[in-house]
Amino acid sequence: MPRDLVFGNSQILVNLDRHLSIRDLYYPYVGWANHVGGHRCRVGVWVEHIGFAWLNDEWEWQLKYEADSLVSNCTARHHGLGIRLRVAHAVGVHANVLMQRFRVENLRMEERRVRIFTGYDLRIDESDIGDTAFYNPFLESVIHYKRDRWFAYSGLHANTNTGIWQYACGEKGFRGAEGTWRDAEDGELSMNAIAQGSVDSVASYDLLLPPLETRELHTWLVMGASVGEVGDLRNQIVERGPESYIDVCLTAWRGRFHRTADFLSLPACVSELYFRSVLVIATQTDRGGAIMASNDSDIMETARAHYSYMWPRDGALVASALVGIGEMNIPRAFFEFCARVLPKDRSALLHKYGPDGTIGASWHPWVLNDGSAEIPFQEDGTALVIWAAWQYYQKSHDIKFAREFYNEFVKPTAQFIRDYRYPDSNLPMASWDLWEERRGTHIFTTAAVCAALMSASSFANLFGDTELGTSFSEAACEVRDAIVKCFWSDDKGHFARMITVDDSGARAVDSTADASAYAVFGFGVLDADHPMVVATMQSLGKKLWVRSGAGGMARYERDYYFRTTDDFDNVPGNPWIICTLWLADWYIAIAKSEAEMRGALDLIEWAALRATATGILSEQIHPQTLQPLSVAPLTWSHAQFITTVTRYLAKLNELGAVL
Repeated sequence: MPRDLVFGNSQILVNLDRHLSIRDLYYPYVGWANHVGGHRCRVGVWVEHIGFAWLNDEWEWQLKYEADSLVSNCTARHHGLGIRLRVAHAVGVHANVLMQRFRVENLRMEERRVRIFTGYDLRIDESDIGDTAFYNPFLESVIHYKRDRWFAYSGLHANTNTGIWQYACGEKGFRGAEGTWRDAEDGELSMNAIAQGSVDSVASYDLLLPPLETRELHTWLVMGASVGEVGDLRNQIVERGPESYIDVCLTAWRGRFHRTADFLSLPACVSELYFRSVLVIATQTDRGGAIMASNDSDIMETARAHYSYMWPRDGALVASALVGIGEMNIPRAFFEFCARVLPKDRSALLHKYGPDGTIGASWHPWVLNDGSAEIPFQEDGTALVIWAAWQYYQKSHDIKFAREFYNEFVKPTAQFIRDYRYPDSNLPMASWDLWEERRGTHIFTTAAVCAALMSASSFANLFGDTELGTSFSEAACEVRDAIVKCFWSDDKGHFARMITVDDSGARAVDSTADASAYAVFGFGVLDADHPMVVATMQSLGKKLWVRSGAGGMARYERDYYFRTTDDFDNVPGNPWIICTLWLADWYIAIAKSEAEMRGALDLIEWAALRATATGILSEQIHPQTLQPLSVAPLTWSHAQFITTVTRYLAKLNELGAVL
């Protein structure tokens, strides 16, 4: 199930599903630790003389955000209960609090007693061992804690100024205990005040609704390192008024955007998703600089691992997208993060990192098939950080940052990239590909290396290292020539995806059509109208287009990841948002008139229409049902959407097509 609503402030991240259940709760880093881990923190409604219902598919739903903000505006109606809820969520801009505002509407002609239930099923620090849940009468809050992780929730009835009506704390998940949340279903709670071990809790709020009238309830969840910290936050909410936190959040986010006349030329779905993508990326970014790939924990249903890591490649491409629209703070923090985590040998970044700078989980071996040892890495990740950092400098002219980053990161890594090449071909030596499936010399990686060396040359020349700058640019030219010489296939009519070299030095070419060959023009190695690029992109468009009715581009021929069918003739792989937008990028680059931009706009609209109703883009799309596949949101998908739309608007301006 995708995460339909995401909220964050660069220290906490809260993901909700389509039933407004909290499914992921990250604190004190975006991406770690997940204190819910895909389980459910539910909301339920009880109506006197009628019954109880958790928020689920029995309700009629409309989920959305307030325009240009990270404040939700959701509606749920239950005909049997005769109740409509209008629910807003927001995470404090400067406070670690999740606010929820319930406007409860009585749809019947008689006065009725209604109770709202909020249940919290936490696994603090990603474990259900040794948690405590208790009711704190001094703070009128239910608190969950373990060591220095404290979570306190409470609420306030706007009309009567009353808070929690009843509560219950209990065991879950063992000895047959399904969870304390079941205690809510008769409308009454046990008032059990404390439980330890594997625990959950639930609280209720009692409202009296006159006929056809609405009452308002605010609830909140605060996070901190001690009972004193969460107590102070709770008291500030009560003193300032919970509505003020939602108002501040609305104002802060909306102040970031100004729609220029350019956007009038875009379909509404494209314009809305463009700005939504900026906000989604902000929620996936930690204040320490890590840009997380995705924080949808449902991926753990297929593997006991997740995407809650900073991949250098993903992060660099996200940073590039943000620099392109003048959003500079996140990219700078990202580059500083990369400099901090660069290994002491200062050669290349590793596979992935946690938001705290620790090395992430990996499946890349440190021992090769022949028994020899190597440090596994993806060279494109390090290369693209250099490439994106030069874009940042060109836009910001921040010479102090550029000097420090050049000395700490660019200079040592670019020298490694320059030297880590086969002497006979000038191609980069083997590393893991961007899809993290194959070890060899890849077209995407090789193009990224070429772009990195050119960027490193610009950095070196900026600071007077002309000899080093010359060596970088000469190496870039050698790599460019090697791409044409070694990767081009006359027989296939497109660039190959990978070259492997055996112990004797013999090269084997994997000519599988792979969308990542777009990198040859995407990173400026060859012009978009170069005959080899034209032939490659046309060939990819034919071989990788999904013909099952879904449309979109697959990653490569016979892609196995989340495969849904063996009909590879029509479904070479599931359509990916990123790969489809790469094709749009090429259409934009070669267009000579506004009319020739139509193909690109069609693909941009295709991507926009694949988003959820709340503007969340997944990694893949199911080729038959068109539903999101794999993780959602995927930060890279949102970044690529921003990049492609930015290029589209720039090209329209260049062609004089924007009023």
